[in-house]
Amino acid sequence: MACWYVPQSPTVVSDIFLLTKHLAYLDYSDLKNPTTSPEENEHSQSSFIAQKNCLPKLIDSEIKLQKLNAFSNWMKSRRYAESTIAAYCEALKTFLRFYHAKEISEITNEDLINFNNDYILSNHLSASFQNQVINAIKLFFKTVELKNMDVELIHRPKRAHVLPNVLSKEEVKLILNAHHNLKHKTILSLIYSCGLRRSEALNLALSDIDSKRGLIIVRQAKGKKDRVVPLSEKMLAMLRDYYTACKPKVWLFEGQDGKSKYDERSLASVLKLALEKCQMDKPVTLHWLRHSYATHLLEGGTDLRYIQEILGHSRSTTTEIYTHVSNKNIQRIISPFDSL
Repeated sequence: MACWYVPQSPTVVSDIFLLTKHLAYLDYSDLKNPTTSPEENEHSQSSFIAQKNCLPKLIDSEIKLQKLNAFSNWMKSRRYAESTIAAYCEALKTFLRFYHAKEISEITNEDLINFNNDYILSNHLSASFQNQVINAIKLFFKTVELKNMDVELIHRPKRAHVLPNVLSKEEVKLILNAHHNLKHKTILSLIYSCGLRRSEALNLALSDIDSKRGLIIVRQAKGKKDRVVPLSEKMLAMLRDYYTACKPKVWLFEGQDGKSKYDERSLASVLKLALEKCQMDKPVTLHWLRHSYATHLLEGGTDLRYIQEILGHSRSTTTEIYTHVSNKNIQRIISPFDSL
């Protein structure tokens, strides 16, 4: 009959949600408002209908969708980044699905604690996802439900101090020279030579290149901030060759149609192909080039304050992490073992 049958249990709906949470949004509106018990349906013609009727009372999914839309619209009106809106809405969906049989207005602080223990921790989900869910729930109840939830009752995970992944100059050179395609080589070189984020490189327009002053203007980057980045003579010469060959019209790096920006997935494929060509086994990402740029600047003697400005960091502590991976001073340390 092109369908599945599952045994009835108190957790059956939650179990299905867990299995499909990354695949689909389930519409279970037909399973709400039970009118009969399993015993009363024992001799029913359709066992499937009996299974539906003995499910616990479920709230109408339309109510939740309206609340989610209101939350999304609020964030859009406050000019949150699209990626943040998508992440917060998905995190909130996961939380509301977990309490599918409960009205939103009935959710309490205790439910937040139980969700943390029974869903996030029991499923071994990441600490970053845990923080994301807590932030989304806190913002949703404050802005849409006009109700302050005491999220401090949920123990947030300790923030992991992870060192940035850095490539040597020799490794960067191998990656940048792997491509013979001028467009591919130019975009990877620009990301490294200016310490750009992936989105910043793809959002560059021709008008953002100030060749006379040797600068690139990065507009409305992370945190809705503009900044200027120094453009090297070598990189400027490569950009001029690229412009002569490819003739972009609006965006510096255009898609195949010549109108839209270059696709993020295509850019990821460019890096992947470069890694294959130079036979590098490291799981390098585009952000590794940005980390490498900052570290190489520090090792070259550039002041940390200037690096902070170039990268667009709001706090100096964010930039200081590169001091932990720079080998400029570490290599000068002589082990006492050598003097034994």
